[in-house]
Amino acid sequence: MKKKRNKAFGRMQWVTSCISTTLVLLLLGLVVLFGLSARELSKSVRENLTITLLLDDDVETAQADTLAMRLQAKPYVRQTTVISKEQALKEESERMGTDPTEFLGGENPYTASIEMNVGADYACTDSLLVITKELRSMWQITDVVYQRDLVDNLNATLQKATLVLAVLALLLMIISVVLINNTVRLSVYARRFTIHTMRLVGASWGFIRWPFIKRSLGIGLTAAVLADGLLLGGIHWAMVQDEMVATIVTPEIIVIMAGSVLAAGLLLTFVCTWLSVGHFLRMKEAEMYR
Repeated sequence: MKKKRNKAFGRMQWVTSCISTTLVLLLLGLVVLFGLSARELSKSVRENLTITLLLDDDVETAQADTLAMRLQAKPYVRQTTVISKEQALKEESERMGTDPTEFLGGENPYTASIEMNVGADYACTDSLLVITKELRSMWQITDVVYQRDLVDNLNATLQKATLVLAVLALLLMIISVVLINNTVRLSVYARRFTIHTMRLVGASWGFIRWPFIKRSLGIGLTAAVLADGLLLGGIHWAMVQDEMVATIVTPEIIVIMAGSVLAAGLLLTFVCTWLSVGHFLRMKEAEMYR
C-alpha cells in the first residue's frame, strides 16, 4: 500500500514539475519569438524606406534606366525603380483628379525620378548623409529626398524596443533559472534520505546523480516539446488570422525559437539537478531533518 502511495506521489511530482517547467519555457520561448520577430520587423521597415532621386530635365528614360542599373551595383542599394516623366504625370493626374498639362499648355511639369531602397544596415541618419552626399555628386541627380524625421524617430523607437526586450529577456532568464531550480530542488529534497543511504553504502557521486539527472532530462525534454507545441500552435493560429505574420515570423525564427526552448529545457534541468544533488551529497546527516 505504501509502495503504491509512493509511486503515485512520484508520478504526481513528475507531472507537477513538467507543468511548471513547461510554463517557464513557454514564457522564455515567447521572449525569443518576440525578440527575433521585432528584429525582422525592424529590418523590413528599414528596407521599405523610400529615397527619391529627382533627375535633371535632360535625363531621358533610357539614361535613367542606365543610372538605376549603376546604382543597383552599389553595396548599400537593395532595389531601384525608375519613374518616367509620363508615369509621374499619370500618377499625379490620378491623385489630383485632373490633368496638370491642361493648365500648362500641354507641357509635362514632372521630371523622371528613381525610387531607391537601401539595405537595413544603411537606413540610419549617419549612413544616409554619406549616401546622399555621394548621390548628389552625380550630374543626373538634382536632389535626394527622404523623410529624415521618420528615419530618426524610427531608429530611436527601435533602439528603445530592443533595450526593453533585452531587459525583459534577462529578467525572464533569471526567473526561469530560479523557478526551475526550486522545482528540481523540491524533487531532490523528497529523496534526500535515499541519497544519504546510497552515500553511506559507498556509491559514487556520479552513480547517485545519474538517476536524478536522467529523470530531470526527461522532464526538461517533455516540457520543451509541450512548450514548442503550444508556441507553434499559436504561431499557426496567428498566421491563419493575419497573412502578414508569415512575413515577420520566418521559418528561420521558428527554428531558432524551437531550438532555444529545447536547449534551455535540457540545459537548465541538467544544471539545476547537478547542483541540487551535489548540495544534498555534501549535507551532513543532522541537516537532513531540517
